[in-house]
Amino acid sequence: MCKNRVADQTPECSYSLNREVKLMTPQAILQKDITPTGDDYAIVSHIIERISKDYRDQPSLETLAQDTGLSPTALQKLFTRWAGLSPKGFLQAVTIDHARRLLDEGMPLLETAYETGLSGPSRLHDLFVTHEGMSPGDYKTRGAGLTIRYGFLISPFGLALIMVTDRGLAGLAFADPGKEHEALADMTSRWPNATYVEDIAATAPYAARIFNPAEWRADRPLKVVTIGTDFQLRVWEALLKIPMGKCVAYSDIAAEIGSPTASRAVGAAVGANPVSFVVPCHRAVGKSGALTGYHWGLTRKRAILGWEAGQLSADSAMGQTG
Repeated sequence: MCKNRVADQTPECSYSLNREVKLMTPQAILQKDITPTGDDYAIVSHIIERISKDYRDQPSLETLAQDTGLSPTALQKLFTRWAGLSPKGFLQAVTIDHARRLLDEGMPLLETAYETGLSGPSRLHDLFVTHEGMSPGDYKTRGAGLTIRYGFLISPFGLALIMVTDRGLAGLAFADPGKEHEALADMTSRWPNATYVEDIAATAPYAARIFNPAEWRADRPLKVVTIGTDFQLRVWEALLKIPMGKCVAYSDIAAEIGSPTASRAVGAAVGANPVSFVVPCHRAVGKSGALTGYHWGLTRKRAILGWEAGQLSADSAMGQTG
């Protein structure tokens, strides 16, 4: 059984498909069940969902622990190790109850949350990525002539589908247990004429860098290539400018790219972002500050934002003691 080493956020194992798969069709076919077991994210995501639904009751640590079969102490340690925050701290930072209190004061949820205790000097404002868009021809031909290597690997947010080309990271998606086929079909349908080759050896180093903050270094930037329309590329570039700990409304992104009336189109482009987490579409919110939707699930969006809050909080504490 494989476990997620959440202490350092690096993958301990991967889940393999048929290593001979090579496709020229819109969908890849999984050859065996790769649903992970023993993943801490399954427990954490359940607690996040429970908190979000029952925020009015302010569930205690003991109540939450009953849902998981863990002792309150074990749950506290697991959650804090994963997010850098206790369940109670997470509740205060990103749940709907906190959102409504902050919105009543006229301030966006997460912006205020960070300003009231989670912000501070940080070395983690961004993933330090370099990015480039593939040629319009690559988009128009739907990836014809392009080889994309892929692999499913453990991440702090469940199973991650990593896709790379010779020029760098081209795709990052997430899959809930039993939904691996859907995630793979979703991503391969974006470039149906590409050749897909399963390659854990090529994708594992990307997962190790992406989900380990110690590897977020400006002197060794992560190379990302994106394939989309000109409008989509401009939206994704705007997302890359949003620092960790901040959230930006779709309307503000529209203004940033010079299309102030295109908020709805911006929302669609955000949802179509093929490189989740690295290109931080999770930091886009509604005009009121509400978290709104997320292509890979709203619970996962809350989880990512909470994890980032924990990274900022830990970094701030280190700065104060250093």
